[in-house]
Formats: sequence, structure tokens, C-alpha cells
Amino acid sequence: MTRTILRGRILTFLREPESERDKSSYRYLEDGFITIENGRIVEVAEVHGSGAYEAQKFNEEASIIDHRPHLLMPGFIDPHIHYSQMQIVGSYAPSLLEWLNRYTFVEEQKFADSAHAARIAGAFMDEMIRVGTTTAAAFCTVHKASVDAYFRAAAARNLLMIGGKVLMDRGAPKPLTDTPQSAYDDTKTLINQWHGKGRALYAIAPRFALTSTPEQLEIAGVLAREHPDCYVETHLNENLAEIAEAARLFPDSPHYTGIYEKFGLLGPKTLLGHVIHPTDAEIALIAETRSVSVHCPTSNLFLGSGLFDRERLAGAGVRVALATDIGGGTSYSMLQTLDAAYKISQLRGGRLHPLLGFYMLTLGNARALALEDRIGTLSVGSDADILVLDAGATPAGGLRMETVSSLAGELFLLQTIGDDRHVVETYVAGKAMKSAPPAGVVEPKQGGHLG
Repeated sequence: MTRTILRGRILTFLREPESERDKSSYRYLEDGFITIENGRIVEVAEVHGSGAYEAQKFNEEASIIDHRPHLLMPGFIDPHIHYSQMQIVGSYAPSLLEWLNRYTFVEEQKFADSAHAARIAGAFMDEMIRVGTTTAAAFCTVHKASVDAYFRAAAARNLLMIGGKVLMDRGAPKPLTDTPQSAYDDTKTLINQWHGKGRALYAIAPRFALTSTPEQLEIAGVLAREHPDCYVETHLNENLAEIAEAARLFPDSPHYTGIYEKFGLLGPKTLLGHVIHPTDAEIALIAETRSVSVHCPTSNLFLGSGLFDRERLAGAGVRVALATDIGGGTSYSMLQTLDAAYKISQLRGGRLHPLLGFYMLTLGNARALALEDRIGTLSVGSDADILVLDAGATPAGGLRMETVSSLAGELFLLQTIGDDRHVVETYVAGKAMKSAPPAGVVEPKQGGHLG
């Protein structure tokens, strides 16, 4: 059986770090190897002397790739992103609702064209690989073609991706609206076609309360109950004007979060984008239902939506994840996203230390997606989604690394100046993909795990 062995410095988290000095929260090997078979990790161990390593591992049955002195980590995970918004990143608008109407709803109409959807989906997957993101949870558009294109492009690259058709039956241009019944029928079809096929996982995706009638939110709740292994993804408390409009549309709800609770859309697999302006009652409800608050720092800063209070939510027992929110977000890179999250935490009077930050990008976000047994870790049995990182990849980074004397210092440098240039290689299910030629698309496979 052919094996691949990666050698280098290895870092993987075991649990959430309590402080930057919490060495028991992670495993770090100064010189180690990761053995991969059939897309999964079968061994992680420290090298005990070059001669012993050569004798045991360098043989005709293994493909050896020596990445020393670079750092090997699990692939990054992005739990909130809009793949259809690639061509409106950096579009000028003063606030969320104007940005949606001026750019987003215009752009998303293009995805009725399956050729356009396929082109953008392929570009999206290649960009994910380039920046080191090996799993993302994405909103598609209202069109079934956008979902098919998304999962076909992911399957062609063997990426573990989550996504779903957006549900909108009001508050958007007519070409972007569906009906409660068509939303139900289309979503059922797409779940049956894609969920659990290869590495594809489905998310039921009412965009937010402003674009769904009570009847459609009821349908979304029905879908969530019928398919409890699927995710629910939506938006919550991003913008003050949005919150006021939600209160107007749902006057009987005690608060914005209560709208989703009423229709059975909260739970451990619910991803709530933003959650910048929650009340204490909403925080308690999110914590009680084990729903996930997804922090999108570059988007919040770009659109002037507000400053996410990670310490407040996490302190109340809320599960918190970190994401780019392209195209309101301004970078595909989870490293740059982490940099923005750190700065917001500073402004809030907190401190997002580098161990916690890289935990969030890997095991933390995997736990938010209930996928910690598959991704976000370099544990034996996990999918071999692995990054090779070089903090000194740029001249400025190399100069700074001359004075870095600790792992925490290296991680902090990566999160502060890091971008796609610092991702040397991205392995997807054990295959080097950043250096590989672009992939095509494939049809969905029936059956088990591709990796």
C-alpha cells in the first residue's frame, strides 16, 4: 500500500487553551512525521534520530516529503462565507443593507446561469486551497445550479465542504426569490443529491429573517427537523438597522433570536453569522440551545456593523467560531481574519492570544461544526487535511523570524502578517493541492467518504 509521509515541525491542538502558557492544550513536535494512507492520518510521531528515522520510514513503499523547518498544522476552517460574492469583494457601500441591495442582490442573479456558477465555484475552491482553507460552510444562492456547481467543484478537489441553497421569499429582487413550497422541494432534492456523498455536507440556509416570511421560516424548521444531520446557517444581529427591521416584521417576537427559536432553527448545528448586538436574553438563549455564534471581523469592520464581543459571549457559555464572511469580508485568508479578530478583541479590552487564535482556526472551528473527529486535528484517523506554514516566507517575515524565540511568537507573527504567501502547501486528504494544476468538476458520487 502506498503511503505518504510528511516530515517537519508539527502542531495540533487537543483542547481549547486556557492561556498562552497552556502547553498541555496542544501537541508540538520539533521534528516529527505524519504518515498518510488513503487520505487519512495513520501515524503521528516524533523522529528519534535521523538514522532510526531513515531505517524505519524511508523505504520503497512510502513517498517522503521533507518540509523542515516549516510548521505542519491542520487545514484552516471557515464556517461562514458566500462563494457567490467573489466578484463584489471590496465594493463601496456605507452599511449592510445598502451593500446587499446595491451589490449582493445584483451579483447573485448571475447564478441562474450554470456556466457562470461553475466558473465561480471552481475559482472559489482554488482560492480556498491557495489560502489554506480546507473546509468552509458557504451560502450559495437561491438557484439550484449554484449549489450543484459548488459541490461539483468541491468534489473535483476532494474538499470537505458544507453549503446550501439560500431561502428568500421576500425583501429581494423577484429573480432571487422562491416560495415556501419551492424552497422546501429544492432543498429536499439537493440534500438527497449531495449530503453525505463523498465529503459534501448540506446546510439549510434561510438568509435571514428579513428575507423570509413566517411561512418560509416554518418550512426551514420542518427541513431542519427532517434532516437533523444537516446544518442550519443564517445571519443574526449584524446591523442595528437590520435588527429594527426584524422587530418590525416580527412584532410578536421578544427579540431577533426569538424569531429563529420560534421556528425551530436553533440548535448545536446552527451557525449564526455575526451576533454583534445581542441582548443578555439572546445570549442566554444561544448558549442554552448550543447554537454557534460566528465572528466575522473583517466584514464587521468593513461594513461598520460593530465590534463583536467574544469575551462576553464565550464567558456566557456561547460557542464561538471565526470566519471570513466573503464578500462583506475583505480577505479570504483565515490568518488575516485572525489578525482582525485580535484587534477587535483589543478594542473590547480583551486579549486573543495566539494559541487560542490558532485553536479557533483549526480544532475550535471543527468543534463548532461537530467535525472534530474528522478535521481540525492531526489525530490518528482524521482526514489528512494539512497545511505547511512558513512565517519567514516574505523578506519582512524572514527578518522578523530571526528574533522570534518561541512557538507562541511564531504563531503571533503568522496571525499578524500572514497571508497566502505563508501557506507553502495545502494537503487535501493527503494530496498536495496548492502546487497541483487546477481541477475540473465531477458529478456527485453515491456512497462513502472520498478521503
